[in-house]
Amino acid sequence: MPSETNMHSFAYPLVVVLYVLVMLTVGWWCMKRTKSVGDFFLGGRTLGPWMSAFAYGTTYFSAVLFIGYAGKLGWGFGIYTMWIVVGNTVVGTLLAWKILAGRTREMTARLNAITMPEFLRARYGCTALQVVAALVVFVFLVPYSASVLMGLSYLFEMTLSISYNSALYLLTALTAVYLVMGGYFAVAISDFIRGIIEFAGVMVMVYLLANRPGIGGFAQATHRLLADPAAAPGLVAAKHLGAGGWLAVTAPGWLTLLALVLITSFGPWSLPQMVQKFYSIRDKKDVTRAMTIAGVFALFMAFGAYYSGALTHLYYGPKLPADLIGAQGPIWDKIMPHFITTSGLPGALVMVIVLMVFSASMSSLSSLVLVSSSAIAIDVYGAFVNRHVNPRQTMALLRVLCAVFVGASLLIALKKPAVIVNLMIMSWGTLAGVFLAPYLYGLFWRRTTLPGVLAGVAVGLASAFVLFPAWGPDGVPLAGAVTMSLPLLVVPVVSLMTKPPAHELVAKAFGE
Repeated sequence: MPSETNMHSFAYPLVVVLYVLVMLTVGWWCMKRTKSVGDFFLGGRTLGPWMSAFAYGTTYFSAVLFIGYAGKLGWGFGIYTMWIVVGNTVVGTLLAWKILAGRTREMTARLNAITMPEFLRARYGCTALQVVAALVVFVFLVPYSASVLMGLSYLFEMTLSISYNSALYLLTALTAVYLVMGGYFAVAISDFIRGIIEFAGVMVMVYLLANRPGIGGFAQATHRLLADPAAAPGLVAAKHLGAGGWLAVTAPGWLTLLALVLITSFGPWSLPQMVQKFYSIRDKKDVTRAMTIAGVFALFMAFGAYYSGALTHLYYGPKLPADLIGAQGPIWDKIMPHFITTSGLPGALVMVIVLMVFSASMSSLSSLVLVSSSAIAIDVYGAFVNRHVNPRQTMALLRVLCAVFVGASLLIALKKPAVIVNLMIMSWGTLAGVFLAPYLYGLFWRRTTLPGVLAGVAVGLASAFVLFPAWGPDGVPLAGAVTMSLPLLVVPVVSLMTKPPAHELVAKAFGE
């Protein structure tokens, strides 16, 4: 009779295989319904509040959160990562839907825009801006996509005994195949299924980790984390950023935490893969329901990830074990997989957690690939060739570029760049630096001018290229927050100093 261990070693990969087959079936079914570029990229703007909300939430929270952020930030800031939870829920989700969703849905429909670069071209009347924005999207979403692949591959390696490289190849192949088949229909339906798995999985994970022997339950664990200063070493430590010169600064721990709250809460307001969910919602009337659903989802997901990360201090004590220390210091990306697999959880429940992170990651990865491929097929190609004239050609190009983008992400992930948290923040910071000010002012301020927008884009890119290298790995959060914030000052100042935009552009955008 086979041993329980052998049965588990057979059963757990089988669960993943079954999950993969479900996703491929969804992709095949959606392929039959995908007949136009609008269907492939936005689901025909027909998604209701539940699907839109789950698509937003599952794109927001990926393996980078559960593996990279929960590990490094949970260890560094302990229970004080709850400030990030508040920011992600209130600002990143509730206020984003309340302030942006309805206006975005209406304005993009009037301008017949289905991507962020296409919106900027139509709003400000500049094809060159569309091309530059598209290239920024493609280039800076690749490292984020790679970070998602890395986080999930580390988890598979430590829980399912699948080698890191084998997991990478499996995940990239799955993403490419089912996304190329079904486009946004496949992503939205899959996100709804995955969202249910994630919601259940995160509650199971927090409950079990908080109640394992030595931690003592939710109330006692929270009290211990608040009472012990050693459980938040990153909060009291100051970092000296830069090797000298006028750019060198000293960042106290609280400032780094504040920067993380800002970049992970305001950053999503302009990330193309997040804003896409506002374009695709069926009607402005669905926004309030979608906002409520997405807010509840965000609260549970963010809390579950960061609180579990904080519990690592109660599990490991003041020092990480030797197998989590590498030549360059702690291996942050392996802390959560190690915690989950060595904390005495039943194997079946570990599998639930693996499926939860798998679901979150596939959702984020799918949206990233779809948005990035559109940057070339719709925005660069479409800037010179009308996509409405030959939609089949644009559709074919979209599908090919989905595969190309996944391949580029795979190449980065195979090299295992240091700390996936930094990859994500650099990506989010740069994209927010380029898009947040032009998008936000474009939605609400009629006086925003093209020179103001171009100046904001230039400042955002310049800040990213200067500050990220100058301040190094420890300064990535602060550099991201500064990169995101400076264009918000530059765009209105330059706009007020330059000639007002043409009345025709403003009238069309605002429906006058």
